[in-house]
Amino acid sequence: MTRTSLNRLAAACLIGLTAPLTVVLATAGESQAAGPTAEELGRRVQQFYDSTKTFKASFTQTYTIKVQDVKKVSTGKVTFEKPGKMSWIYDAPNGNRVVSDGDTIKVYEKDNEQMFETPVKGSQYPAALAFLMGKGQLTKDFSLRLLDSGQMKFEGGYVLEGTPKEATPAYQKMLLYVDGQTNQVRRVLILDAQGNRNRFDFTSPVVNQPVAKTEFDFTPPPGTRVVRP
Repeated sequence: MTRTSLNRLAAACLIGLTAPLTVVLATAGESQAAGPTAEELGRRVQQFYDSTKTFKASFTQTYTIKVQDVKKVSTGKVTFEKPGKMSWIYDAPNGNRVVSDGDTIKVYEKDNEQMFETPVKGSQYPAALAFLMGKGQLTKDFSLRLLDSGQMKFEGGYVLEGTPKEATPAYQKMLLYVDGQTNQVRRVLILDAQGNRNRFDFTSPVVNQPVAKTEFDFTPPPGTRVVRP
């Protein structure tokens, strides 16, 4: 397997080992309600996560494959710790794992009994989630605009659309559903060039609580095929 294939796989698993994004990107209009501008909201969100050392939450991931009209739903727990550490634990029967200790990303596929391992520097961290890991800047990395939260069925908050300023094969756009009171991101939706949608809903978020060092260590079961670039 080539380095490019591994990079794309790591990005897909990270942001869609089961992946979803938004289908109404082209039709939703900019928000007309009084409130922050897109740039102001981007700064508020960035400031909130810049002030956090750790982030933990339950997640529901919904991955829709457009060409096959297939939807896959997975649940689990996610933990981020700055700088660059993360741990995605998927509930059974999925059982997949995505782990980064800040230096190496490991993507474990339970059903295929294999794990892809690649250096962080050689991978494509999805910028849509990078700010949660203390990497990237929303206002620097994306062109931002506000969408109408009513049309997007997200009352009590804001919907921020981001288009990466530097093209990436991992995705074309992302949406952040931002809590109007706390500036926390409650949902992330990502759209790739093939029209696939990768949606993450975060619930019961907790910030700045200690995280065990072992959270970002992972050894696959015996017999797992390990693939490296």
